[in-house]
Amino acid sequence: MTLLLLAYLGGALTILSPCILPVLPFVLSRSGQPFLRGRLPMLAGMALTFAAVASLASAGGAWAVRANAYGRIGALALLAVFGLSLLVPRVADTLARPAVALGNRLAGRAASTPEASASPWGSLLLGIATGMLWAPCAGPILGLVLTGAALNGASVSTSLALAAYAAGAATSLAAALGLGGGVFAAMKRSLGASEWLRRGLGAGVLGSVVVIGLGADTGLLARWSAGGPARLEQALVDALHRDRPAPQAANDVADVAAPGNGMLLAANDTRVGFPGPLPALPVEGRLPALDGAVQWLNSPPLSREQLQGKVTLVYFWTYSCINCIRTLPYLRAWADKYKDQGLTVVGVHTPEFAFEKSTDNVKRAVADFRIGFPVAVDSDYRIWRAFHNSYWPAAYFVDARGNIRHHQFGEGGYANSERVIQTLLAEASGRTVASDVVSPDAAGAQAAPDLRNVRSDETYIGYSQATNFASPGEMRPDAPRQYTVGKLLLNEWGLSGQWTVGPEQATLDRADGTIRYRFHARDLHLVLGPAANGQAVRFVVTIDGKPPGKNHGADTDAGGNGAVTQTRLYQLVRQAGEVGEHTFEIRFLDPGAQAYAFTFG
Repeated sequence: MTLLLLAYLGGALTILSPCILPVLPFVLSRSGQPFLRGRLPMLAGMALTFAAVASLASAGGAWAVRANAYGRIGALALLAVFGLSLLVPRVADTLARPAVALGNRLAGRAASTPEASASPWGSLLLGIATGMLWAPCAGPILGLVLTGAALNGASVSTSLALAAYAAGAATSLAAALGLGGGVFAAMKRSLGASEWLRRGLGAGVLGSVVVIGLGADTGLLARWSAGGPARLEQALVDALHRDRPAPQAANDVADVAAPGNGMLLAANDTRVGFPGPLPALPVEGRLPALDGAVQWLNSPPLSREQLQGKVTLVYFWTYSCINCIRTLPYLRAWADKYKDQGLTVVGVHTPEFAFEKSTDNVKRAVADFRIGFPVAVDSDYRIWRAFHNSYWPAAYFVDARGNIRHHQFGEGGYANSERVIQTLLAEASGRTVASDVVSPDAAGAQAAPDLRNVRSDETYIGYSQATNFASPGEMRPDAPRQYTVGKLLLNEWGLSGQWTVGPEQATLDRADGTIRYRFHARDLHLVLGPAANGQAVRFVVTIDGKPPGKNHGADTDAGGNGAVTQTRLYQLVRQAGEVGEHTFEIRFLDPGAQAYAFTFG
């Protein structure tokens, strides 16, 4: 109920945002119609269509984005014709005959009935088209709803939240429509105002079609709206969540609303030894069912009942997450060291990006990382939701009686985690377990980070979570655009060449495109994918305009040369000497490269 209330209030606040401007002409064009037969169907069509399209996009991924793109083209064409009909009465007369006849048949009225001109079907159709075009500025509240949909998948609650958001917008628009209706009625009483008003609305509709077609509704207007409405929304979120406690147990993790927490870096204890006695291990909850995996790797499906009597470590990860990758050497070492003493390590691979939902990709990653313990492929987030989990990586330590006794969110804390394993094994067997801890020798991206020198944060490239983008002119969502990039400040980045930026990644449309980032860290990683047809993409990396030399990463040579052959995390820079601030650039020699996110270590 709290989320629904927030969503409704957030939608109502969109009337204060410039992002509502492109749809206002369509809404105001119904101001002269009766409320029940003209204005209400238009607003209902807009709200329901927006909720449906947003729900489909969260469920269907790339195909839904493509389908919506075609729908937008059709809606733009329909609304352009509508605007032209307002502007030129002769066009309206020609086009209205079949539409009015169809509306009369649907409404069960004769064409000569006076109410025909106020048929709700035309208003509903206009509302549906407007709902397909409306792209509200993603403030904190809409971001909260969309982040939940991305992590947990489409659901009834997600659709209800989106519908509540749209209903809030419709409510505020209805209020504006009532005010606009009164103003327009007064104008119509003035001599000759009616025809000019009609033409003005037609010009406004055509102007909105142009603005939306050029992408200004999600670019320039979004930037204008970053002030007042967003601050109001954040104040609402803070007010309703001020008294929420921090998560302590597995059962209350879901109370944390933390957009962008997908690759959490926790600078926990990483020393070989762990000083002092281990704190008591309270019961944090029961081990949930492990049902719902689309496939199990390295093992037949495991159930909660099969794990009774064993100490179990349930580890949530995703294969392009650098924090997860750096934890894997410890998971492998624990699974090998304690397998004969009663420990079962269960990996739960829950994807962050769409490409990580592919079982074949997960199989390849399991082989590349030499993982031998059981892995549940949780592409539908069913195990994730059963644990109320919110983090990658996350480890839950379960005793032989099926009780969760400890959790670790983020990388690090390895010595403490191994002490927990030893304590639970000793409880289960009644025997002393050796207290030494593992110290795996990890290389490449799996090596421990240099936390003292990390001054750059994880940075997403897709427009849904992109930050610090410095190319002039802002991003153009889901459409090709020529970008340039100049001098950058620390943690700023930009594109050069022709790219199409989607919600998760940017795709290079033509060869010789670049990405540049000003960073400060020992290691720089970039999640990359090859062309859509699987063809490898060659690239060259430079640091401050020069080949990396001894500072090259595991996936480049001293000259900075490399190739994107599969969708995964690539280590492109590892500074061998003193760590400083540098400008990184990657130039792709072939088209089709897909870039998702920067991470550092």
